[in-house]
Amino acid sequence: MSGALVLRGGRVVDGSGAPWVRADVRVEGGRIAAVGRVDATGAEVVDVDDLVVCPGFIDMHTHSDLVPLYDPAHASKAQQGVTLEVIGQDGLSLAPATEAVERELAEALAGWNGAPDLERGWRSVADYLARFDAGVATNVAFLVGHGTLRMIAMGSDERAPTADELAAMQRLLREALADGAFGLSAGLTYAPGMYATDDEIVALCATMAGTGAFYCPHHRSYGRGAVEAYAAAIACAEAAGVPIHLAHTHLGFTVNAGRGPELMAIIDGARARGVDVTFDTYPYLAGNTYLHSILPGWAFEGGTDATIARLRDPDLRERLRVELEEEGTDGFHGVPVDWSWIVVGGTGDAANAWAVGRSVADLAAERGERPVDLFCALAADDRLMATALHHVGNEEHVQLFMRHPAHTAGSDGILVGSRPHPRGWGTMPRYLAHYVRELGVLGLEEAIRHMTAAPAQRLGLWDRGLVRPGMVADLVAFDPDRIRDTATYEEPRRAPEGIPHVWVAGEATVRDGERTGSLPGRALRSRFGA
Repeated sequence: MSGALVLRGGRVVDGSGAPWVRADVRVEGGRIAAVGRVDATGAEVVDVDDLVVCPGFIDMHTHSDLVPLYDPAHASKAQQGVTLEVIGQDGLSLAPATEAVERELAEALAGWNGAPDLERGWRSVADYLARFDAGVATNVAFLVGHGTLRMIAMGSDERAPTADELAAMQRLLREALADGAFGLSAGLTYAPGMYATDDEIVALCATMAGTGAFYCPHHRSYGRGAVEAYAAAIACAEAAGVPIHLAHTHLGFTVNAGRGPELMAIIDGARARGVDVTFDTYPYLAGNTYLHSILPGWAFEGGTDATIARLRDPDLRERLRVELEEEGTDGFHGVPVDWSWIVVGGTGDAANAWAVGRSVADLAAERGERPVDLFCALAADDRLMATALHHVGNEEHVQLFMRHPAHTAGSDGILVGSRPHPRGWGTMPRYLAHYVRELGVLGLEEAIRHMTAAPAQRLGLWDRGLVRPGMVADLVAFDPDRIRDTATYEEPRRAPEGIPHVWVAGEATVRDGERTGSLPGRALRSRFGA
């Protein structure tokens, strides 16, 4: 437990959205003891006179499921001022697990989590979360993945569950909540989640009704039919009687230009009916996921080896080309692919590094191949570990969505690969530099509310997200005139500037802009299953 600490003379933005005030903050025993003119007796004093002091930033959508376990320093997030991350996203959590599912997930998620030499072996959510309690840079909150529950109960089959299999998923979900999960995530464009009907989703969500746990879907389409897919996801939560948090909310592709107000009206209408709807966004135009994710759903049945075999099958190649380039697959959200949008972000095998940082269109032209042939060969040769950036965003929607009062910040950052998305290193400072200071899309106090108190409330963490006495002392001190992201698509791992100090439970994880050796982060547990 850290000793007493006084932050002297900062501009305190308390996270509530209220105007900043000049005040000291005293921390004792990992919690905020006083705010105002405070006694510094017996305390370490840090002069923050030129800085904003606010709650630690909460990243509502991350893929830090393994990285903190093999790299506890976790500088990519700590140096952004992140003090809490939400993991287990997009329906594919690493727990619970059987031996067979552990192996399948390790391979299937290598593009998101890497393939470290790390002893796993956990079977329950409790065992998995205990690994974080050994000490990491940031706290984590866990969502259990629908796809993972489905794999345990019935494998990767493209069919509806039997009554017994559905009951098994419900039992696993209840156990995950009892172990501290904050809710259920879903990846409805990823196998095997894409094989689930809305009835299956409602039946699982209903298991959480009345607990406070929430449903967090990567829903069925972010392209053609995206607005309708958002409405369907909200309808599932409403039918089940649970809160819903919409993951990485965006309306990309030209087919959705101008439809942002329509989506905001759907969210507002649901909230007016009493549906507890919140959402997160990232402040960039490009998305980031697996290279092979754009394949049609039928290509995934049977798991990794079966998918690779289909990619190598010359008799299927023309069918894939037609579905990808002319019709639009469910994996690419019903939009015909423009190969210039698809840029390789990283590969699992160094032998395939020649492709990193280049679009499929450019690579194919250079090699004199059809784009679909290059794509299929690269995805198969890299055993589905290659990642890609999808440059399909609409800036007007990025700005519109972040203004909404139910909005929270989430990086969706993949931290592995040769050239990952810069949002893993730049999301939080980019909000405050580009969208607050430069563009004025949000005021400083409101933007910080979206990054602190609002996500804490979504998670039911009533002792975090505010600078008030009694709250856990997760705190950031930053220079509002200098804070900025420096990570780019060409150099995504560059650290931000203007964030000299970060504390987790009163213990410094960043001092004078540099990572300390401190590892005060832990796995937080919900009380939703109690």
